[in-house]
Amino acid sequence: MAAPARELIAEILQRSGEHLVLVALAMALALAISVPAGLWIHARPRWSGLALALAGMVQTIPSLAIFGLLITVPVLGGIGPVPAVVALVLYALLPLLRSIVTGLAGVPEGLREAGLALGLSKGEVLRHVELPLALPVIVAGIRVATVITVGVATIAAAIGGGGLGVFIFRGLATVNNGQILAGALPAAGLALAADAAIGRLQRRTPRRWPLQPWGSGRRRAWLAAALAGGLISLVAAAQVGLGPFSADPANGGRITIGSKSFTEQILLGELLAQQIERHSTLQVERQFSLGGTAICQEAVRSGRIAAYVEYSGTAWTTILNQSPLQDARTVLERTRKLYRERFDLVVFPSLGFENTFAVLVRQETARRLRLNTISEAAVHSPGWRAGFGYEFLNRADGYRGLASSYGLSFAARPVSMDLGLVYRALANGQVDLIAGDSTNGLITSLQLKALTDDRHYFPPYQAVPVVHGASLRRYPQIGPALNSLEGQLSAQTMQRLNAQVDQDGDTVGMVVQRFLDGIEAGGPR
Repeated sequence: MAAPARELIAEILQRSGEHLVLVALAMALALAISVPAGLWIHARPRWSGLALALAGMVQTIPSLAIFGLLITVPVLGGIGPVPAVVALVLYALLPLLRSIVTGLAGVPEGLREAGLALGLSKGEVLRHVELPLALPVIVAGIRVATVITVGVATIAAAIGGGGLGVFIFRGLATVNNGQILAGALPAAGLALAADAAIGRLQRRTPRRWPLQPWGSGRRRAWLAAALAGGLISLVAAAQVGLGPFSADPANGGRITIGSKSFTEQILLGELLAQQIERHSTLQVERQFSLGGTAICQEAVRSGRIAAYVEYSGTAWTTILNQSPLQDARTVLERTRKLYRERFDLVVFPSLGFENTFAVLVRQETARRLRLNTISEAAVHSPGWRAGFGYEFLNRADGYRGLASSYGLSFAARPVSMDLGLVYRALANGQVDLIAGDSTNGLITSLQLKALTDDRHYFPPYQAVPVVHGASLRRYPQIGPALNSLEGQLSAQTMQRLNAQVDQDGDTVGMVVQRFLDGIEAGGPR
């Protein structure tokens, strides 16, 4: 078996383990909440409608929005598995609560009265009459909640929670169907396996429920203590980065490198990770495809990740909310100063290239209409459709300013989509103009043309590593490792590396390894 295939299988197994831990922990916590809540509601039927309505409200909120909201809660640590588990718990509560309340309500009143008439207490009636009869319905709710949780857990990757969604988001970012399937198929398999296993348990439940399911009081106490200890251990593992969520710290310490959600960013994140591994004893964990600028900034500022690569113009306008400047050196120097003062973040020297926004049309359109600049394209834009990434539509140096500067107007509101998809949407004729990255490897292969920014709207966007100050002080070996990357990447080289992933299908790890091997051998940049 080839090395890339072995690496892929190993990562699928690792991500499947992360996925199972997320689902198991979320279901355990959801049951720990829903069972006592359901019993409380059963004893007070008038609260049933309100409680179920509150739980149902969560189901009406899109899952990605829930994850996005939770990363802003400081007590949850920003990004990682903890907010992901909280989101999954919220989604599992409704089917669990509903099954408990419905199952207990369905027990005939005559059986309750018969139990009381035989001298049983209300608690004994609950344990020996009501719960056994309601159990099939409760298990059905667990079955539904588990399948939902397995599916929703794929979104945890968007906030660094791990799991099989890593492949899906990576595939979307690199427009790689193989990566998408590598995440989707195992996730579907886990959902089907969980459904089948719980379904089998559901069919056997009525025959196997004992009169005293938990045994003696001592056995109940030991079982409760074991469950509580397991939950605490899993939460602690997720919080501090043990188990499948991180590498062994070994003797050199452990740091995490992050990235945004498109090919170049994943490559640059891997570049930082491999460079640090080569030039230090640190163990490096990867949390790539974290989303947009705001998520990565919050992650590095809070210390959830030690470093990622940002673009100077993005840092200056989007993070620091400064007016655009055209001088690259001025932008970088002022950004470095303000990042240090405001955030305790260290901005390293440029990697050697600038990745500015590129306004793109199809080459055929450019030839037919003789287009070379954005101003020339603006004349034709009223009859065109436009497509932009989510972030570009909302950032200070994005669509609104561009449209105002050039007088752009389109036949309909611009379509918003994942940045990794806009290139193929343009090539396939679904839209007529997009804003992409000037170093994207698909520009040439999809026969697209970048129009000149003749009014100099976009500020300079030099690629610079941004490092958490406390992490750098704790592990000073990060500094020399990243400083040695200064000026090592030209725009042409970055575009070639992007193409090797997007067009040739090479893995990110292999592409970066070859590049670093070439640098150490004294090859061309």
